[in-house]
Amino acid sequence: MDHRTQRLKKKKKRLDRPVVFFDFSLLFIILFLLAFGLIMVYSTSAYSAGIKFGQVDYFFRRQLISSGIGVAGMIIASRIDYHIYWKWSGLFYVVAFILCVAVAIPGIGTEINNSRRWLQVGPLSFQPSEVAKLVSLIVVAGVVCNMPKSINRFSNVLRTFFIVFPLFGSVAYTNLSNALIIMAITVCIIFVASRKYAQFFVTAAILAALGIIFVLVESYRASRIDAWLHPETSEKGYQTLQGLYAIGSGGLFGKGLGQSVQKLGYVPEAQNDMIFSIICEELGLFGAICVICLFILMLWRFAVIANNAKDLYGSLLVVGVMGHIAVQVILNIAVVTNSIPNTGISLPFISYGGTSVIFLLAEMGIVLNISRGIRIEEKYEST
Repeated sequence: MDHRTQRLKKKKKRLDRPVVFFDFSLLFIILFLLAFGLIMVYSTSAYSAGIKFGQVDYFFRRQLISSGIGVAGMIIASRIDYHIYWKWSGLFYVVAFILCVAVAIPGIGTEINNSRRWLQVGPLSFQPSEVAKLVSLIVVAGVVCNMPKSINRFSNVLRTFFIVFPLFGSVAYTNLSNALIIMAITVCIIFVASRKYAQFFVTAAILAALGIIFVLVESYRASRIDAWLHPETSEKGYQTLQGLYAIGSGGLFGKGLGQSVQKLGYVPEAQNDMIFSIICEELGLFGAICVICLFILMLWRFAVIANNAKDLYGSLLVVGVMGHIAVQVILNIAVVTNSIPNTGISLPFISYGGTSVIFLLAEMGIVLNISRGIRIEEKYEST
């Protein structure tokens, strides 16, 4: 056997092995958004942190630590087989439900800015609603995966909603915005898995009716509607108005990074839910569009991974994450631009919030692990 034949056989044997895929594009987008978020948190919060805590980098350092923990969690999650989450989903569900109920109990849940959404464990505090979002994603994807054909029946759609409803209700009692995210994740997964779309209109009507009742039950929720419709006269419309001033004053290219005026005490807690308004003021319409385009690219990478996942469960998990990110970004921008009432939704990876960024990065780790399961068969022409 001559050397040419041996080389061709070795080459064929090497090329017959499937190439393992890893989505470096998605990883780059995640890290870029994370780094950009840290820059914007520092720029947005330095003034208020210096006055309130005497340290201009107070919020930045806390967000940096949380981001470091989140990146470590993302790396670990990207190495763990995602099928194991379904095996432990029952335990995850019970723990998440107990934590969400505990928040609502006076004396156990910690109240910050007139909202009881945190649990205090020693010097650390976290939002159980962020845990609930991740758990609902795992549970709904698993439930739907176990009945891929029967999910077309309306009774099974309702059954899936009933399974997640206790978690939704326990979160909605203290944090309606994150409860909406849980419901959005559920709807996205079922919508993709089902072939019958008429049932979604019925479900949407039921949920809309329940949502209206839920809003009217508490007076402070109804006052948010008034602030949305009349921000210039409502007592609770101040933050929205200041955010709109920030967006309008930014123009096309903004005032420059760090040059915002509205962050100097005019927009309350600007580093949180209203950070997009400061992005518009400092980086202008151009910067805002760039941020939106990055999120669109992220969603596109999710779609690619979901379409090529090696099994239905992996595909539905990615669909759930995609729905989570898409709905949260849309709601945050809609709130900041006063397109919808204020719901207290943060901008993923960019807004200040340790619990949020940690669990978002955990979701990204799950998606990256699913992308590792994709095999690329390369085709070569004989020469």
